[in-house]
Amino acid sequence: MRRRTTLLASCTALALALGATACGGGPVAAGGGGKSLSGQTITVAGVWSGSEQKNFQKVLDAFTEKTGASARFTSTGDNVSTVVGSKIEGGNAPDVVMVPQVGVLQQFAKKGWLKPLSRTAQQSVDANYASVWKKYGSVDGTLYGLYFKAAHKSTVWYSPDALDQAGVKPPKTYDAMLKAGHTVSDSGLAAFSVAGQDGWTLTDWFENIYLSQAGPEKYDALAAHKIKWTDPSVVEALTTLGRLFKDKQLIAGGQKGALNTDFPGSVEKVFGPEAQAGMVYEGDFVAGVAKDQFDKKIGQDADFFPFPAVDGGKAPVVSGGDAAVVLKDGKNQKAATRFLEYLATPEASAVWAGAGGFLSPNKKVDLASYGDDVTRETAKSLIAAGDSVRFDMSDQAPAAFGGTKGTGEWKLLQDFLRDPSDPKATAAELERAAAKAYQD
Repeated sequence: MRRRTTLLASCTALALALGATACGGGPVAAGGGGKSLSGQTITVAGVWSGSEQKNFQKVLDAFTEKTGASARFTSTGDNVSTVVGSKIEGGNAPDVVMVPQVGVLQQFAKKGWLKPLSRTAQQSVDANYASVWKKYGSVDGTLYGLYFKAAHKSTVWYSPDALDQAGVKPPKTYDAMLKAGHTVSDSGLAAFSVAGQDGWTLTDWFENIYLSQAGPEKYDALAAHKIKWTDPSVVEALTTLGRLFKDKQLIAGGQKGALNTDFPGSVEKVFGPEAQAGMVYEGDFVAGVAKDQFDKKIGQDADFFPFPAVDGGKAPVVSGGDAAVVLKDGKNQKAATRFLEYLATPEASAVWAGAGGFLSPNKKVDLASYGDDVTRETAKSLIAAGDSVRFDMSDQAPAAFGGTKGTGEWKLLQDFLRDPSDPKATAAELERAAAKAYQD
């Protein structure tokens, strides 16, 4: 997805120089200017590494160019809660954390670690974001988190050549998707590459099915553990997911192969030099791996269709995202506050959008900032969904249940992939794990 032409590079440079939102935009109120923070340094922590860290560095550099403040990024790995907690206890708290899970943001807020967003940043959120993003950034009515980077997790990526060879079109329903998968399989490739080694991908499968099948009210209730995981709606969604998991014709390498495939490997099985499957379900970030690792041209060699509707429900739009928060124990709260005000501007989003591998929930970001038509389409879909977007359910849960490798929902859905024969038993195990995590 992504590299924009020199026109975008010039546009971004012009925006930075003139303080414009994006090409054609008006002046940026937030973030300041005139290098008023020269000599100051902020530290930013987040889960990003590799190309994501490299591209976020461009945003940090743009902030430095605008304000004069230096910005250093530290990658925490997946266990952001543990790493940040230890840094706070050691008196070395970062100024800003890019929090990848609603549950972790809530945990930080309840421990008293966070500073509310400034009035300027709050005004930007009110004006430029659907209210659902304010909801997910707030705890007990106070807005702490600014969602800078979003993910569209309701996209099924496919090889156009594989579907053309099988003579199938992108499906509109879940049943049609499985039927198309059998046709792809009959043509010589497995239908789906499933990243079962990474439990988080399995939670995303479940969430899309559950949101479409059970509806948004049930989804919200389950995410808050206001209904139990033994609810019939959960069993029904697991049964629907199990139809895919138990069908060895549909999954590359069968269940065992899926359990030995991580996320990058699942993309490789579709878009790598030796294709083993025609489709892979995951978020818009699949495009980045396909392009950067396997030199695929997005929209030609790799494309997507929306996750299809299940049993007559609406097509789901599940999202994830990283929220910027300011820590009270950080050493430079003034510059950190200005940094979040900058992140709230379309200008900041345009920097990473031009680099690729990025979607913004900010409605004011010009779609022309994105480097290809497919990314523009996913960004447009995310914005158009408005308040019907639902945040990744596992990311809303306590980390012990929804965000820890080898335990909780991640492990139990891996167990279900291994043996999907008893959805009721799996639902009961999920409820036991959830009850403990939400109580703690």
